Amino acid sequence: MKAKITRFSWGLFCLLHLALLTGSEVLRACEQRCWRIEFSLVNDQSGRFAAMNAPVADNGTERDLRKRLKVFALRIIRLYTHLPRREEARVIGKQILRSGTSVGAHHREASRARSTAEFISKLEVGLQELEETSYWLELLAESGIVSADLLHQLQGEANELNRILTSCVVSAKKHRNG
Repeated sequence: MKAKITRFSWGLFCLLHLALLTGSEVLRACEQRCWRIEFSLVNDQSGRFAAMNAPVADNGTERDLRKRLKVFALRIIRLYTHLPRREEARVIGKQILRSGTSVGAHHREASRARSTAEFISKLEVGLQELEETSYWLELLAESGIVSADLLHQLQGEANELNRILTSCVVSAKKHRNG
């Protein structure tokens, strides 16, 4: 599949093309689905957290899922580098750094899957890491280490990525069983 999928909902696309796709083709279809990343700078009085929400060479272009996951990991890295130097912030920061940067790695591993079952397994592990990242983001906000307003966009992106990867897993499972 070479054509870009732009205006269809991902679920509708998967239903229309499910019968034609193998496990690796499902991943390629996921990657071909382009996503626009909307960023706006969030800045507290000190300006410390503006960098975590700043675009990474975005220039308003559309991104595929692989690039979107990499941008998410880079934003997590920026968040970690801007956390306060307190022990509790560093403990949670190391957890979020590990889980938030591994999602894209699991997605890339899935692209080299030898079977649909392996593809599904790799994406499901990525989903677990993404869910863990969301948990650590919630803890950062609810503990007052970082303002919830500053984490809102990052949490929203984690939720969107969760929905996208879940859709890919569900589609692959339907294809495998159907």
